[in-house]
Amino acid sequence: MMKKLLPQVFRGALIPALLASHLLVPVALAQTPALVGIRGTIVSVGKDQLVVKSNKGAEQNVALDKDTRVAAISIADINDIKPGSYIGAAGIPQPDGSQKALEVHVFPPAMAGTGDGHRPFDLAPNSTMTNGTVGDVIASNGRTLTLKYKNGEKKIVVPEDVPVVNIEAGDRSLLAAGVKVVVRARKNADGSLTAASVSAGKNGITPPM
Repeated sequence: MMKKLLPQVFRGALIPALLASHLLVPVALAQTPALVGIRGTIVSVGKDQLVVKSNKGAEQNVALDKDTRVAAISIADINDIKPGSYIGAAGIPQPDGSQKALEVHVFPPAMAGTGDGHRPFDLAPNSTMTNGTVGDVIASNGRTLTLKYKNGEKKIVVPEDVPVVNIEAGDRSLLAAGVKVVVRARKNADGSLTAASVSAGKNGITPPM
Protein backbone atom coordinates (compact mmCIF):
# COMPACT_ATOMS: atom_id res chain seq x y z
CA MET A 1 0.00 0.00 0.00
CA MET A 2 2.94 2.32 0.74
CA LYS A 3 4.15 2.10 -2.87
CA LYS A 4 0.73 3.17 -4.15
CA LEU A 5 0.71 6.19 -1.85
CA LEU A 6 4.22 7.42 -2.50
CA PRO A 7 3.41 9.57 -5.55
CA GLN A 8 0.62 11.30 -3.66
CA VAL A 9 2.10 11.59 -0.19
CA PHE A 10 5.76 12.02 -1.16
CA ARG A 11 7.46 15.66 0.49
CA GLY A 12 13.39 21.75 7.75
CA ALA A 13 15.34 19.30 10.74
CA LEU A 14 22.10 15.52 9.31
CA ILE A 15 17.82 16.10 8.82
CA PRO A 16 17.65 16.65 12.23
CA ALA A 17 20.93 17.68 12.65
CA LEU A 18 18.69 18.57 9.67
CA LEU A 19 15.47 18.08 11.31
CA ALA A 20 17.26 19.54 14.27
CA SER A 21 16.77 22.76 12.47
CA HIS A 22 13.07 22.48 13.12
CA LEU A 23 13.27 20.04 16.00
CA LEU A 24 15.27 22.24 18.34
CA VAL A 25 14.81 21.90 22.08
CA PRO A 26 12.47 24.46 23.63
CA VAL A 27 15.33 26.43 25.25
CA ALA A 28 17.07 26.80 21.91
CA LEU A 29 13.82 27.83 20.28
CA ALA A 30 13.47 30.61 22.80
CA GLN A 31 16.92 31.90 21.89
CA THR A 32 16.86 31.39 18.13
CA PRO A 33 14.56 33.04 15.59
CA ALA A 34 12.02 30.63 14.14
CA LEU A 35 13.04 29.02 10.86
CA VAL A 36 10.98 29.36 7.70
CA GLY A 37 9.82 26.03 6.28
CA ILE A 38 9.67 25.60 2.49
CA ARG A 39 8.31 22.37 1.01
CA GLY A 40 8.53 22.10 -2.74
CA THR A 41 10.65 21.33 -5.81
CA ILE A 42 14.05 22.66 -6.80
CA VAL A 43 13.80 24.81 -9.94
CA SER A 44 17.50 25.58 -10.28
CA VAL A 45 20.79 25.28 -8.40
CA GLY A 46 23.59 27.85 -8.36
CA LYS A 47 26.95 27.73 -6.63
CA ASP A 48 25.53 28.94 -3.33
CA GLN A 49 21.83 29.27 -4.03
CA LEU A 50 18.67 27.31 -4.70
CA VAL A 51 15.49 28.43 -6.37
CA VAL A 52 12.62 26.37 -4.93
CA LYS A 53 9.04 26.39 -6.13
CA SER A 54 7.00 25.83 -3.01
CA ASN A 55 3.93 23.62 -2.86
CA LYS A 56 1.98 26.86 -2.48
CA GLY A 57 3.12 27.96 -5.94
CA ALA A 58 5.63 30.74 -5.22
CA GLU A 59 9.32 30.55 -6.14
CA GLN A 60 11.80 31.23 -3.33
CA ASN A 61 15.48 32.11 -3.62
CA VAL A 62 17.39 30.40 -0.82
CA ALA A 63 21.09 30.95 -0.16
CA LEU A 64 23.39 28.10 0.88
CA ASP A 65 26.34 28.68 3.17
CA LYS A 66 29.05 26.61 4.85
CA ASP A 67 26.69 25.70 7.68
CA THR A 68 23.83 24.45 5.47
CA ARG A 69 23.22 20.77 6.21
CA VAL A 70 21.93 18.36 3.58
CA ALA A 71 20.19 15.04 4.22
CA ALA A 72 18.89 12.36 1.88
CA ILE A 73 15.39 10.94 2.36
CA SER A 74 14.70 7.36 1.27
CA ILE A 75 11.88 4.87 1.75
CA ALA A 76 11.90 2.85 4.97
CA ASP A 77 9.91 -0.14 6.22
CA ILE A 78 8.02 0.28 9.47
CA ASN A 79 8.70 -3.39 10.22
CA ASP A 80 12.38 -2.48 10.63
CA ILE A 81 11.54 -0.19 13.55
CA LYS A 82 12.32 -2.08 16.74
CA PRO A 83 12.63 -1.28 20.45
CA GLY A 84 15.72 0.88 20.75
CA SER A 85 15.34 2.51 17.31
CA TYR A 86 15.60 6.30 17.34
CA ILE A 87 12.86 7.92 15.28
CA GLY A 88 10.85 11.09 14.81
CA ALA A 89 7.14 11.33 14.15
CA ALA A 90 4.95 14.24 13.12
CA GLY A 91 1.48 13.72 14.51
CA ILE A 92 -1.88 15.07 15.53
CA PRO A 93 -2.88 14.89 19.22
CA GLN A 94 -5.74 12.49 19.95
CA PRO A 95 -8.33 12.76 22.77
CA ASP A 96 -6.70 9.88 24.66
CA GLY A 97 -3.34 11.68 24.76
CA SER A 98 -1.73 9.66 21.97
CA GLN A 99 -0.42 11.07 18.71
CA LYS A 100 -1.75 9.90 15.34
CA ALA A 101 1.27 9.89 13.06
CA LEU A 102 1.32 11.90 9.84
CA GLU A 103 4.80 10.64 8.94
CA VAL A 104 7.66 8.76 10.58
CA HIS A 105 11.36 9.23 9.92
CA VAL A 106 14.06 6.85 11.10
CA PHE A 107 17.44 8.17 12.18
CA PRO A 108 20.68 6.25 11.68
CA PRO A 109 22.39 5.16 14.93
CA ALA A 110 24.93 7.98 14.63
CA MET A 111 22.11 10.51 14.93
CA ALA A 112 20.38 9.01 17.96
CA GLY A 113 19.37 11.80 20.33
CA THR A 114 18.90 14.41 17.61
CA GLY A 115 16.04 16.80 18.40
CA ASP A 116 15.02 14.71 21.41
CA GLY A 117 11.63 15.76 22.79
CA HIS A 118 8.05 16.71 21.94
CA ARG A 119 7.06 20.09 20.49
CA PRO A 120 4.71 21.92 18.09
CA PHE A 121 5.35 21.41 14.37
CA ASP A 122 4.16 22.96 11.11
CA LEU A 123 3.25 19.99 8.91
CA ALA A 124 -0.47 20.44 9.57
CA PRO A 125 -2.70 22.54 11.84
CA ASN A 126 -2.11 21.61 15.51
CA SER A 127 0.56 19.09 14.53
CA THR A 128 3.44 18.09 16.76
CA MET A 129 6.89 16.54 16.37
CA THR A 130 8.18 13.87 18.72
CA ASN A 131 11.75 12.55 18.55
CA GLY A 132 12.78 9.74 20.85
CA THR A 133 13.74 6.14 21.41
CA VAL A 134 11.23 3.41 20.64
CA GLY A 135 10.12 1.39 23.65
CA ASP A 136 7.16 -0.94 23.15
CA VAL A 137 5.99 -1.84 19.64
CA ILE A 138 2.46 -3.22 19.26
CA ALA A 139 1.30 -4.49 15.86
CA SER A 140 -2.44 -3.94 15.36
CA ASN A 141 -4.09 -2.00 12.53
CA GLY A 142 -0.73 -0.48 11.70
CA ARG A 143 1.64 0.03 14.63
CA THR A 144 1.49 1.64 18.04
CA LEU A 145 4.87 2.79 19.32
CA THR A 146 5.89 4.10 22.72
CA LEU A 147 8.36 6.88 22.02
CA LYS A 148 10.52 7.85 25.00
CA TYR A 149 12.40 11.13 25.31
CA LYS A 150 13.97 13.12 28.14
CA ASN A 151 11.34 13.85 30.79
CA GLY A 152 8.50 12.12 28.97
CA GLU A 153 7.05 9.66 26.50
CA LYS A 154 4.26 9.57 23.92
CA LYS A 155 2.19 6.82 22.38
CA ILE A 156 2.40 7.12 18.59
CA VAL A 157 -0.28 5.40 16.51
CA VAL A 158 0.99 4.80 12.97
CA PRO A 159 -1.80 4.01 10.46
CA GLU A 160 -1.02 1.66 7.57
CA ASP A 161 -0.94 4.45 4.98
CA VAL A 162 1.48 6.77 6.81
CA PRO A 163 4.80 7.36 4.99
CA VAL A 164 7.91 6.01 6.71
CA VAL A 165 11.33 7.21 5.55
CA ASN A 166 15.01 6.96 6.42
CA ILE A 167 17.21 9.96 7.04
CA GLU A 168 20.66 9.44 5.54
CA ALA A 169 23.81 11.52 5.36
CA GLY A 170 23.81 13.69 2.24
CA ASP A 171 25.69 16.41 0.41
CA ARG A 172 25.03 19.07 -2.21
CA SER A 173 25.30 16.56 -5.04
CA LEU A 174 21.71 15.61 -4.12
CA LEU A 175 20.49 19.09 -5.00
CA ALA A 176 19.33 19.30 -8.61
CA ALA A 177 16.42 20.68 -10.60
CA GLY A 178 13.31 18.56 -10.09
CA VAL A 179 14.32 17.17 -6.70
CA LYS A 180 11.65 17.40 -3.99
CA VAL A 181 12.91 19.09 -0.86
CA VAL A 182 12.05 20.40 2.57
CA VAL A 183 14.09 23.49 3.40
CA ARG A 184 14.45 25.09 6.82
CA ALA A 185 15.78 28.60 6.36
CA ARG A 186 16.81 31.57 8.47
CA LYS A 187 15.19 34.86 7.53
CA ASN A 188 17.87 37.53 7.36
CA ALA A 189 17.50 41.20 8.29
CA ASP A 190 17.10 42.15 4.62
CA GLY A 191 14.33 39.58 4.14
CA SER A 192 16.50 37.09 2.24
CA LEU A 193 16.63 33.43 3.23
CA THR A 194 19.61 31.23 4.07
CA ALA A 195 19.09 27.48 4.38
CA ALA A 196 19.94 25.92 7.72
CA SER A 197 19.02 22.49 6.33
CA VAL A 198 17.81 20.87 3.14
CA SER A 199 16.14 17.45 3.16
CA ALA A 200 16.25 16.05 -0.37
CA GLY A 201 14.20 13.11 -1.66
CA LYS A 202 16.11 10.32 -3.39
CA ASN A 203 14.83 8.58 -6.51
CA GLY A 204 11.85 10.88 -6.92
CA ILE A 205 10.61 10.66 -3.32
CA THR A 206 8.91 13.69 -1.79
CA PRO A 207 10.10 14.06 1.82
CA PRO A 208 6.96 13.81 3.96
CA MET A 209 8.22 15.86 6.90
